[in-house]
Amino acid sequence: MIQILELFGGIGSPRCALRNIGIPVKAIDYVEIDEKAVRSYNAMFADELPYKTQSVVGWNLKPDILIHGSPCQDFSIAGHQKGADEGSETRSSLMWETIHIIEQMGEWKPCYVIWENVKNVTSRHMRANFNRYISEMERLGYTSNYELLDARDFGLPQARQRVFTVSVFGKEKFIFDDLIKTPMRNIKDFLLEDAPPVYDVTQPSVLNVIGEKGIKRTTIIKDYAYTITTRQDRTPAQVIDMGKGRYRYLTELECWRLQGYTDEDYKAAAAVQKRNGRYKMALYKQAGNSIPVPIFESLFRKILLGETQSREDRE
Repeated sequence: MIQILELFGGIGSPRCALRNIGIPVKAIDYVEIDEKAVRSYNAMFADELPYKTQSVVGWNLKPDILIHGSPCQDFSIAGHQKGADEGSETRSSLMWETIHIIEQMGEWKPCYVIWENVKNVTSRHMRANFNRYISEMERLGYTSNYELLDARDFGLPQARQRVFTVSVFGKEKFIFDDLIKTPMRNIKDFLLEDAPPVYDVTQPSVLNVIGEKGIKRTTIIKDYAYTITTRQDRTPAQVIDMGKGRYRYLTELECWRLQGYTDEDYKAAAAVQKRNGRYKMALYKQAGNSIPVPIFESLFRKILLGETQSREDRE
């Protein structure tokens, strides 16, 4: 039984990954401020969360793995890039709370800490805080390494590049080179043949910038989708060309699929969310804020099962 601690837990991408590769998992704690995301998480794992009285005598609360994806808005190019200086009270500065939590763990420090964030976290303007995070983890006894990973290298037809930092307690450095990667699947496997008219693009602000560049743009999805965001119906947007001048948005289900969630995961979450206007906007937000499940699957295969990709397969 692997014990995990999920901070900024969203809809439980790492827990889904562990389930998918057959590793029994216990979430010793899950922290998430978004009530609707918590509702989805509880619905997705309802079968694993029966209420029962438990004794805390001799209870082992040490996590094997701590996963955190602190809010990215203040790092992201798409945001205002306010940064993450400690004490700045930006959302992204919550990353330092993870450091404080690990400090308080004492001998219960996790063996692995995984941090995911946007590509811009290593940019010139944000690098100081990134380097400080690495230094703080070293002070706590961890050896860290990081890599820019793209969801397309893990089977998903979505151009989503994120920085993953893996910190190992002790002197061992995690090597990303031999992670198991899989060819990008055909996007048709993820898309519905059609969708109800409610998903048709009708806003001139979106239709009029098809093929344009810059922030106000609409891109037509071809071989793969671009980064799934928290909303589909505003620019920069991506749309599906249905022919004869008709375009439609990705549905909530398609966004979840493109993040690696199963249809069963989606249906469980959708059952506890209400429609807001034309869509169940909470489901779009949860997909946009999530982390691709197959990337976690590959990380956990190496960390927990020792499964890696051979040199021949990498070349």
